[in-house]
Amino acid sequence: MTWSRADLERVAERVRGSVLWDEPMSRHSSLRVGGPADLFLEPADQDDLKAAVEALLEGGIPSMVVGGGYNLLVRDGGIRGCVISLKRLDTMDQMPGARLDVGAGVTNQALTRFAAENCLGGIEFLCGIPGSFGGALTMNAGANGSETFLRVESLTTMRGGEVLVRKGTEAEYGYRYLKLEPGEIVLGARLRLEPEERRLIEARMQEYIAKRGGQRVGFPNAGSFFKNPPGENAWRLIDQAGLRGKTVGGAQVSEVHTNFLVNRGDARAADFLTLAAFIKLRVKEESGVELEEEVRIVGEG
Repeated sequence: MTWSRADLERVAERVRGSVLWDEPMSRHSSLRVGGPADLFLEPADQDDLKAAVEALLEGGIPSMVVGGGYNLLVRDGGIRGCVISLKRLDTMDQMPGARLDVGAGVTNQALTRFAAENCLGGIEFLCGIPGSFGGALTMNAGANGSETFLRVESLTTMRGGEVLVRKGTEAEYGYRYLKLEPGEIVLGARLRLEPEERRLIEARMQEYIAKRGGQRVGFPNAGSFFKNPPGENAWRLIDQAGLRGKTVGGAQVSEVHTNFLVNRGDARAADFLTLAAFIKLRVKEESGVELEEEVRIVGEG
């Protein structure tokens, strides 16, 4: 490690937003597990983020960005360097031509409510997906036959402190995937939506939420833990392998939805990692299918 605590302190001095030291990542993960981040920053706005990124680069300090903490598993050893939360990049602006400029820190729920209230259809499929819009962009979240990037007219990111804007059609994306350069941070996007009656949009939202009612598992979780293999459902493969309710320490395969791994109250990240490895092995033995994690696994063991 070529950087020091003093280097982190110099970064913290340049940030106007929230600064937390040795911050447990269990407070910022929907799984409620994860060791401490050396430095946890919540920049006040885009300019504050730019100052933080430039200071981190100057100090040679590693960093990572988190959104709402969903789709994230932080190992028990925590994260060396700096974690940046984009929570305060939460602006939404309606533009001419049924377009919305949406910041990465906006929650999917706030976005879909705002769009419905302003009679803008096409993004309501996100209403039942927890987390932030930045996370939805980064993983190209989808549901009900649609996905985020089908509505992205332009994507705004930051790399090395420089703000970049590119057309949505120029982005390389796929199933639960968006290609970003190392250190590139998603700031938000302009969405191309469609004028529609509010009652019709809200009716679809109610339908989508009702469909996801079966995914209310009652314990902290990260949503779908594994990606769906082509032509298959991960939950079905896990269920067929006889793993419904399987427990390792405080981590359990949900008895409600088998692609959800839940924290029964005292889990450690190591429990989830051991359970996930066991699931992959058993599913491979039973069906010949290699499951791939959908959650992002970060930090030190």
